[in-house]
Amino acid sequence: MITMLNVSDSGFYQCVAENKYQTIYANAELRVRASAPDFSKNPMQKISVVQVGGDVVIGCKPKASPRAMISWKKGPEMIRQSKRFFILEDGSLKIYNVTKLDAGTYTCIAMNQFGIAKTSGNLVIKERTVITVPPPQMDVTVGESIVLPCQVFHDPSIEVVFTWYLNGNVIDFQRGVPHFERIGGESVGDLMIREIQLNHSGKYVCMVETTLDNLSAMADIIVRGPPGPPSNVTIENISSTTSQLCWRPGIDNNSPIQIYTIQTRTPFSVGWLAVSTIPEILSGKMHTATVVGLNPWVEYEFRVVAGNSIGIGEPSQPSKLLRTKAAVPVVAPATIGGGGGSRSELVITWESIPEELQNGEGFGYIIMFRPVGSLIWTKASVFSVEASKYVYRNESLTPLSPFEVKVGVYNNEGEGTLSPATIVYSGEDEPQLAPTGASVQSFSASEVDISWNSIAWNRSTGRVLGYEVLYWTEDSKETSSGKIRVSGNITTKSITGLKANTLYFATVRAYNTAGTGPSSDPVNVTTKKSPPSQAPSNIAWKLKNSKLCLNWEHVKTMENESDVLGYKILYRQNRQSKTHILETNNTSAEILVPFGEDYIIEIRTVSDGGDGSSSEKIRIPKISSLSSGGMHISEPRVNFLSAVIVILDCFTAVSLQ
Repeated sequence: MITMLNVSDSGFYQCVAENKYQTIYANAELRVRASAPDFSKNPMQKISVVQVGGDVVIGCKPKASPRAMISWKKGPEMIRQSKRFFILEDGSLKIYNVTKLDAGTYTCIAMNQFGIAKTSGNLVIKERTVITVPPPQMDVTVGESIVLPCQVFHDPSIEVVFTWYLNGNVIDFQRGVPHFERIGGESVGDLMIREIQLNHSGKYVCMVETTLDNLSAMADIIVRGPPGPPSNVTIENISSTTSQLCWRPGIDNNSPIQIYTIQTRTPFSVGWLAVSTIPEILSGKMHTATVVGLNPWVEYEFRVVAGNSIGIGEPSQPSKLLRTKAAVPVVAPATIGGGGGSRSELVITWESIPEELQNGEGFGYIIMFRPVGSLIWTKASVFSVEASKYVYRNESLTPLSPFEVKVGVYNNEGEGTLSPATIVYSGEDEPQLAPTGASVQSFSASEVDISWNSIAWNRSTGRVLGYEVLYWTEDSKETSSGKIRVSGNITTKSITGLKANTLYFATVRAYNTAGTGPSSDPVNVTTKKSPPSQAPSNIAWKLKNSKLCLNWEHVKTMENESDVLGYKILYRQNRQSKTHILETNNTSAEILVPFGEDYIIEIRTVSDGGDGSSSEKIRIPKISSLSSGGMHISEPRVNFLSAVIVILDCFTAVSLQ
């Protein structure tokens, strides 16, 4: 032990240990250091930053031998230890609950017997970061869009970084996370959630980080939505008209389930049909319900849909396809009718029963009929699920006799319901009489009219529903003739689309449901010659106030064309579709029209064979764009003398008579 160590005590020391057996040695060197305090290798931090209300430690660790004594100054003032200012054992200065008044220059003074040294640094005070608007607890509905606020107050010189967590996982906005978006400015870290989903429920944490501190705020978000789909839908018991279902509820998605809807479909259904609604008053993990009103012998599958105050959820997976038990059919055929057919036949028709209403195997139809006034029914069966017609044949049947008819159904379980009685008539004979007084008249090159006398019929001569007209040319056969029908008591008919200047033959016969009767004696007519093929030409026109004078060259016809009987002038305003017609026997005409705008005019021939070809359309400009005495000639021009003859106010009229 060396007390009051001096520099002169430096040197090598040896320890000798010996006994009667041996002597051993241990060597050591003692170096005694002696130096004044020195901050060159460990100066004070030039700037220390702390927030208002925080604690800070300003380091002071000089190199000195022996150990230096430490004192502190703030500016020129010495610092005395207090509740807020405390010099630590290593010489550092700790300041508690910092205020803005603590900012300034701090100097650490180190001293021993060999000298004294100083080092200084500045303490900078920053405002404390505070979350002013934290995110609140929220209860929302799936599909809504919400904003979670996270707003702070901070020192303007400090950068703030916002980070959001959902259930402990960072929301990475840089990767474009669906539904999430960071909005706001430098001091606002709000989180936008668009069309929020059920899996967005949970704890949201807004983490605020600066270079000086970290703080956070948390909020629970509950997202409520329609229930999830029920599961394990099974059919426990099934009869001919009922079925018992079991299912396991799905998740309620934060809103209690209030109702269940059972839906069903068959192979014939277009879609799912709701058949039962059950309130959620059941307890336990499995739910049961009985569906009634089913059809026998039909394959059904079921599914369950849950609902709550938010809405209707997704349906469960369908159950297995099961068939209800068979039963006697209860639905009778509808739309009972018939009639027609051949003589000695009673034709009965009905609307076939769909498979879902047949109620079992061995399905067929029961037909019952009797003459009106008779007490005895005749019964027949039709073993065909698709049948919709039955024909009873008997040579003794009187034509058009009324019968009472009923149609019912049956299957292997028994006979079902019969339809109400319907009156159906037996078949009838074809008409026995031919029409009389047939005549035919030609009206144009392509149209003739035929007329005849109606037939006064009774049951013995055959009912008449209408008439059939047959027509043919001299070089064709009657079997390949044209055919036109008229219904009711009509006794005239126009035949169109015929060839010009051609001899046609025609007959008329009556018809009913049994067929057609005998034909009348043939009549014949020759269609008119074709209309003139040449259109009016060399058209000249003149305007005088509101009077339009027209003149054109007479059309000469060919030998196989009908003679020209006159002309039609068709005119309309340029912007209107309504056409006016003026007929004349001359090759000139006057038209009084108010010329407020352009007019379009064309001229065509009139003959026994019909209207001929039209001239080219002529545009007459409105009177404001012409001189009142203007005269114009349409193309083509033959020569001046043949095209224009002007006498007084208008052109000379040339009569065709």
